[in-house]
Amino acid sequence: MTTIHSNQRPSNKYTPLVYEFEKISRNDVNIVGGKNASLGEMIRELGNEGVAVPPGFATTSQCYWEFLHYNNINERLEELIRDWQARKISLAETGRCARDLFLKAEWPKEAKETISSAYDSLSKKVGIVSVDVAVRSSATAEDFPEASFAGQQDTFLNISGKSALFQACQRCYASLFTDRAISYRQTRGFDQLKVALSIGVQQMVRSDLSGSGVMFSIDTESGFEKIVLINAAWGLGENVVQGAVNPDEYQISKPFLNETGLIPIIEKRLGGKERKMVYSEGESATRNVPTSRSEQDVLVLDDVEIIQLGRWACTVERHYGYPVDMEWAKDGITNQLFIVLARPETVHSVRRVGEFHEYSVKAKGKTLATGCSVGNAAVAGRVCMIGSPTDIDTFIEGSILVTETTDPDWVPIMKKALAIVTDHGGRTSHAAIVSRELGITAVVGTSNATYVLHTGKDITVSCAEGETGYVYEGIADITSESIDVSKLPATSTRVMLNLADPSAANRWWRLPCDGIGLARMEFVWNNHVRIHPMALLHPDRITDEATQQKINKLTTGYEDKSQYFVDKLALGLARLCALVYPKPAIIRLSDFKTNEYANLIGGSSFEPKEENPMIGWRGASRYYSSAYKDGFSLECRAIKRLRYEIGFMNAVVMVPFCRTIQEAIKVQNELSRHGLRRGADDLQIYVMCEIPSNVILAQEFANHFDGFSIGSNDLTQLVLGIDRDSGELSSLFSEKDDAVKWMIAEAIAKAHKAKRKIGLCGQAPSNDPSFASFLVKCGIDSISVTPSSFIAVKLNIADAEHENRETLFRM
Repeated sequence: MTTIHSNQRPSNKYTPLVYEFEKISRNDVNIVGGKNASLGEMIRELGNEGVAVPPGFATTSQCYWEFLHYNNINERLEELIRDWQARKISLAETGRCARDLFLKAEWPKEAKETISSAYDSLSKKVGIVSVDVAVRSSATAEDFPEASFAGQQDTFLNISGKSALFQACQRCYASLFTDRAISYRQTRGFDQLKVALSIGVQQMVRSDLSGSGVMFSIDTESGFEKIVLINAAWGLGENVVQGAVNPDEYQISKPFLNETGLIPIIEKRLGGKERKMVYSEGESATRNVPTSRSEQDVLVLDDVEIIQLGRWACTVERHYGYPVDMEWAKDGITNQLFIVLARPETVHSVRRVGEFHEYSVKAKGKTLATGCSVGNAAVAGRVCMIGSPTDIDTFIEGSILVTETTDPDWVPIMKKALAIVTDHGGRTSHAAIVSRELGITAVVGTSNATYVLHTGKDITVSCAEGETGYVYEGIADITSESIDVSKLPATSTRVMLNLADPSAANRWWRLPCDGIGLARMEFVWNNHVRIHPMALLHPDRITDEATQQKINKLTTGYEDKSQYFVDKLALGLARLCALVYPKPAIIRLSDFKTNEYANLIGGSSFEPKEENPMIGWRGASRYYSSAYKDGFSLECRAIKRLRYEIGFMNAVVMVPFCRTIQEAIKVQNELSRHGLRRGADDLQIYVMCEIPSNVILAQEFANHFDGFSIGSNDLTQLVLGIDRDSGELSSLFSEKDDAVKWMIAEAIAKAHKAKRKIGLCGQAPSNDPSFASFLVKCGIDSISVTPSSFIAVKLNIADAEHENRETLFRM
């Protein structure tokens, strides 16, 4: 018998056929493959740090080669691969014939005895006769940071007894030559006949009686490094790994994981979990069964378990020195969590950090429509015209959405669009704002897109040519140039981000911004909460049965409906704060207008009808009003949770549309009453500078606030007396008007005289380099822009600061 039960290490002269996990490490990939080497590494090095890994053993590459030699498989495999590469036989035939060679083979005597002995030892160690095991394939060329081989070979669960074990082992060997595995090796340049297969035999975690899933030490979509991402479903983990179910999703902020008293969970999303994989007593060792309604309606993991897994992810990542992809399982008998697999994350680890792109459009077709450009990209594709969000099922993902206008109900469709073109709207319209947040190219306010375009038409949408966006006929020649943001010039003026959609925030983490200058709370409501806060506090005032049903469905699992609002809002804001932590994130309190509040679920029962909501009951005036201050208390509770329970003390509160000094005092009193007192625990409170009175009395407002943020859209509207949504007056609406610029310059001067910070969060600096230069000359402290405008504004500011220095030098 050649099973190793001591501290003996693999020898160059002779490699044993089997190693227990604790006798191998990540240096043994060539002997036991990436998966098994990693399991051994974690047991040896991380067990003392609390990371739990089920025991087991691994067959070695030597065992594989002896199996091939004993059955004379080598020459036949070489012939099959040679014929396939010469295109004499198909990939399917190659794979089928190769697998048959393994499945019809016999075990060498020594290999069979050695594996049998190792299985007996494992059963004795865990105190279970014929212990149930997972039998996993582990190729010796897999799980490198640049090539994971994930999913290329097979895994078999709930294997009990030696006969079933040997059958599973042979099927693992055969899976080295699945069609996808052969093709993957060919594409990656691996020699088909020099890759051996190790088999990991690991005690089963009884997650069939509980749950399991996958975990990444970074965000899988963006590569954002400050979070841990966990997916979870009921039953054995294969359904999650294979994408067969819609799992729960959790995100944890890494910086606070080891701070006592904090629960840094920034996302808890309930998945459908329609089925689960459990043990089977029939021919198949496992089977899928439907989950119950109660299982579908609750999260698989509680907060303590989420935090524990998050800490383990950080421990494993820190030990390995690179992002890690893990599988975990919870035992339904002991309620203990385990890591059952760990391998390098292979998508973002090979991407170049900091690359962004600039676009140019050539060979353009006829101009079909023009409007306001959103972003700086250009795309080409096929039109899918939709008239209503109720037609979402007819939208073809990856098409160009063409419609009259959008509102929050359109966001699910917008997220699937390659680009967006609308008849109506300007740079501050819903379509423009959401498109910027999602990083989607859009041309808004064309007036005629739905008239000149139709479903199925090929077009090019270009926002790469300045303020005007163009819709061209046909597929143009689009080229792009990458920019390394790490080489952007440093500026004294801070450049911050305008953000709202938590689900889109992570994609911008590589931008070297100075924080978030404007986080729009009301957009988080639309995407994550959806219910009017007063409807949760006073459900007795909701008389419409359909509305009651919507509220009940969204708040499933919440005995206290108001806690639903607090949780959802706090988590949404947390995802924004996490992007820039420890830099400041300025969160603007709710700034819906009454008609927008009314459109929230249950909102119509609590909102008055106003002739001009734009300058009606909005912003600060609501927070102390008897008609809304109960709802405002939920906003305060969410921010308290954000700061004190989750840990984001970088959150700054900002009050919008504060008309008078008396109103400022009333709002501060309400905030203090709910535990958000200015100065306590370094809490800063800012005010929007968007009303002429904010400028005229800036020094008085400075006595009650720590800083100002100029809202140039509303300020322009009120200085010039123009409804910013008016199409007839759109040509007159300009932040560059002398009266508006005078107001901005005056606000900056007065803020500095009062020793207060002041920034601007409007779109003008993004659209016009001269406006950025004007702000720099005025001495503004920060400019906050949409992510798609960040690079252009950063360069504009650097040029303006350089010009200012040159001017001062000449003087």
